[in-house]
Amino acid sequence: MTTASQQPTPETSPASDAPDTPVTSVTPDTSVTFINVFEIDAEHLDGFLARWQERAALMSTKPGFLDSRLHRARSSQTRFQLVNVSHWASEEEYAAAGADPEFQRRTKAASESTQAPVVPNPGLYDVAVEFVGPAASRPAAIQG
Repeated sequence: MTTASQQPTPETSPASDAPDTPVTSVTPDTSVTFINVFEIDAEHLDGFLARWQERAALMSTKPGFLDSRLHRARSSQTRFQLVNVSHWASEEEYAAAGADPEFQRRTKAASESTQAPVVPNPGLYDVAVEFVGPAASRPAAIQG
């Protein structure tokens, strides 16, 4: 997503006849993307999801939190059954939120669960290349 502070230069803007041209930012953004992919057996997903929602609800109240989405694999054969993508206003605000003792307690309890072994693979990322499709300019459909 290109924000007002990240308008592409004319050299990197997609041409109207070239929809697959990447849009690149010219102004560095201080926001960060946190991605965590989880290896977990498909039969343990529902219990993990309930506990994840509690931790995510806590994090959503922290300064700098922008949004979060937890994606679930469509196939039980997919290696990473869950993928969390969240956005934070800055790396510092993300770090401060993660240092919250209650969040750390809940995370430790979830990782020590013997009934659902979970292998998280967390990391902070910056956008390297972005493509914006024609549907991005239309309003999102209301989910029912």
